[in-house]
Amino acid sequence: METDTQGPFVLSNLAEVVERVLSFLPTKALLRAACVCRLWRECARRILRTQQSVAWVSALEPGPSDTHSLVRTLAEELEKVHVLPQTVLYIADAETFSGHEDCHGQKKARKRNSKETAISLEKLLPKRCQVLGLVTPGIVATPMGSRGNRPQEIEDGEAGFALLFPKIDGVKIHTFHLFKDLKNKVFDESKFAEAGLKNNPDLRVVLLFGYNSWRTGATRFLHQVINPLNEKSIILAGGHVENFTSLTSENGNNQPGDSCGVVGLAFSGPQIQSATVLLDQDVVDERTAEAAMQRLKAANIPEHNTIGFMFACVGRGYQHYKTKRNLEADAFRKFFPSIPLFGFFGHGEIGCDRIVTGNFILRECNDVKDNLLHGYTTVMTLIHLGSAKPNQV
Repeated sequence: METDTQGPFVLSNLAEVVERVLSFLPTKALLRAACVCRLWRECARRILRTQQSVAWVSALEPGPSDTHSLVRTLAEELEKVHVLPQTVLYIADAETFSGHEDCHGQKKARKRNSKETAISLEKLLPKRCQVLGLVTPGIVATPMGSRGNRPQEIEDGEAGFALLFPKIDGVKIHTFHLFKDLKNKVFDESKFAEAGLKNNPDLRVVLLFGYNSWRTGATRFLHQVINPLNEKSIILAGGHVENFTSLTSENGNNQPGDSCGVVGLAFSGPQIQSATVLLDQDVVDERTAEAAMQRLKAANIPEHNTIGFMFACVGRGYQHYKTKRNLEADAFRKFFPSIPLFGFFGHGEIGCDRIVTGNFILRECNDVKDNLLHGYTTVMTLIHLGSAKPNQV
C-alpha cells in the first residue's frame, strides 16, 4: 500500500521527477499537462524554454481531394512535435493549393480554394503565432524524420512544408509586408522602420518574396525596397512567388487587393550567421553545381541549428539540367548532409554571394552594390540561429 501512495506524492511534489517525465511529451500534450497544477505548469514552462530548435512538417504526397495534403499532415504532426511555434513559414504548390489538379493533360477543378485552405492551416496554429504563407509553382523540401533526409525538388504536383520557429533566446523573427501605394508614387521609407528593417543594428537576414511582380511599376518598387537593404552586413535572399495566402504579424498587416509588393521574414540577433551563393546561368551540370556548394561550404557557417533555403527559377530543375532530376538539392546535401533544405521554384530570384558572421563580412572592401535581382538562377542560403539544443533528430 505504501508503494501505491508514493507515485502521486512524487508527481505532486518532486519537480525534478515531474520535469523529467513531462519532457517526453509532445508540446500540445505538455500544454494540456500544464493545466493540472502549479508545479506541472512551472515544469512545463521550463521545458518549453529549452525547446529552441526549428521543427518542420513536410507534405510530399497528394491528399484527399477536399483538402491540401499540407493541412492534413500539419494537423497530424502538430500532435507530435516538441516545439511551440512563435513564427511559421509555410509554402505550398500554387496549382493544387488554389483548387486545380492535372487530369490527363487538362485542368480539373478541385473542391477547395486558397483562402479556405489558408484559413484551415492558420486554425491549426497557436493564436499568437506569426504566420507567413506563400504559394509557388514548385516546392523544395526535406522529408520529416531526420535532418539528414534527402531534400526533394518537386516541380509538379501537390506538395508543401511548414517551418516552425519557436522562441529562440537572442533571436528575433518577424513578418513584414511592404506594398505599392497606388495613390502615392513616392515610397514611404517610414514603412521600413515599422517593419523592423531600419535602425536595427542586429538585423542579419531578410527573406524577401515579391508578389504580383507582373504589374506595372512592380520592378521599380522592388528596387525601392531592396536598395536601402543592400548592405554587406545583411543577407538578402528570396524570389518572386505566385502570391501570399497568409500573413499575420504583430502589427496585423493585410493584403491590399490588386497592388504589388513584398512580404517576408526578418531575422535579428548578434548570434545569427548566414551566407548565400548564386548559381547563375553558367552552372549547367553536376560539377559546376558542386563548385557553387563548395563556395557556400567555405563560409564556415556552423551546421548545428542551421536551415538551408533554395530559391530557384522555374526554368531550372530538370528542364535546365536534363540529365538528372534533383541535381541542385543533391549537390547541397553532398556538402551539408545534416542541414535540412527548403524553398521553391519561382519567377525570379533575389540574392548574391555574401557571408555575414560575427567577425567576417564577405566583400566589405568595396562600395559597389551587389546585383540582387536575377532570372534563370538559383540562390542557396544558410541561416544559423545559434547554439540551441536540438529538438528534432
